[in-house]
Amino acid sequence: MNHLSTRRPVIQPKGKRGQRTRQRLLDAAEAAFGSRGYFETSIVDITRRARVAMGTFYVYFPGKRAIFSELVRERNRDLRRTIQQAVASLDDRREVERVGFQTFFRFIRRHRNMYRIVRQAEFVDPRLFRWWYDRVAQGYVRGLQEAMGRQEIRRLDPEVLAYCLMGIGDFLGMRWVLWERHEPRPPVVQAMMDFILRGIDAGSLAAADRAGEPASAGSTSSMPGRPS
Repeated sequence: MNHLSTRRPVIQPKGKRGQRTRQRLLDAAEAAFGSRGYFETSIVDITRRARVAMGTFYVYFPGKRAIFSELVRERNRDLRRTIQQAVASLDDRREVERVGFQTFFRFIRRHRNMYRIVRQAEFVDPRLFRWWYDRVAQGYVRGLQEAMGRQEIRRLDPEVLAYCLMGIGDFLGMRWVLWERHEPRPPVVQAMMDFILRGIDAGSLAAADRAGEPASAGSTSSMPGRPS
């Protein structure tokens, strides 16, 4: 019966009450998978946290793996939408970078468990694990290509740049948001932006000093960042 139930699609309720119940289940799954791990979490753990009956769970999700997958996909959509809205009115690529990263850090502070959940996906569903990063990268690549077309940044491989910049956000978020439980402080963000805009080449800093540029400004011909 459980094998057959996994073939049912995930239900998207139309009514507000059903949407709220579904969201409670997803929020409860995020807390349970984040604290106990996928393999140690049972559907009972999720329904208890959500304060709904077992039968209600199966109205919306055919099984544990289905709600895990839906949670990863929904949080991915939430993250991308949140960043897009935050940078939508910005024209300066450097500000798009800064605001995009800061928005990412705020988002993962609210959803710290997603760090553990996305990593669990590598073992629960490897295709879903790759989808998480591929989907984020797709929008990033488009933004980089547009900025290159406007000659705001150097013409380099946009996919390589996207994954480099995603890695910066991922690991700084892990270091401060996940481990220290707070967003990176301004000096950390400043160091990150200086690296993104200038890299590790000491010559670029010396050239900027000779040109009279402030250390925090960077150069639009250097490394790009998060897409709009």
